[in-house]
Amino acid sequence: KIATGTLLSFSEQELVDCSTDNYGCNGGWQYKAFNFFKTKDAEAETSYTYTAKDGTCSYDASKSTGVGTSTAGAYSDVLANTPSQMKAAVAQQPVSVSIEADQAVFQQYRSGIFDNTKCGTRTDHATLVVGYGSENGQEYWLMKNSWGTSWGEEGYMRLAIEDGVGICAIQSAPLYPNQRGN
Repeated sequence: KIATGTLLSFSEQELVDCSTDNYGCNGGWQYKAFNFFKTKDAEAETSYTYTAKDGTCSYDASKSTGVGTSTAGAYSDVLANTPSQMKAAVAQQPVSVSIEADQAVFQQYRSGIFDNTKCGTRTDHATLVVGYGSENGQEYWLMKNSWGTSWGEEGYMRLAIEDGVGICAIQSAPLYPNQRGN
């Protein structure tokens, strides 16, 4: 969006099915997803839809978005466990994060600012922080999940900002894409 002015929604399912360096529905690392797109272009979510289960890779180059091998794959790390650095990065663009998402307290989230440390800190799921804000004096990250609009706040979650690793380890390994060579 920043580079072209057009917001594209890429296929999560393509990564689940085709990125053999990751673990499908059993979790994945965002840097491995970025590395995956060094070798092929991404399909749009509309052409390679999310099924919420592991499947066989059905990538179709003729349906690719044209974003990938020439423009994606490079990324920059944000200083881990440092909310001020992550805020600075998020103010410029969305930031990819790893979180722990395998606990029921996380999976059953419906609304509000989530500040429950019972979700853990053993990362197993990649999501996207798209912003941050404050409500009644509590700062929060606005995170987009890949589980569809029936989960959380229409597919989003607000997680309390805390020092260190953060709620669900959201501040443990943030990174953002940049154009190759930058």
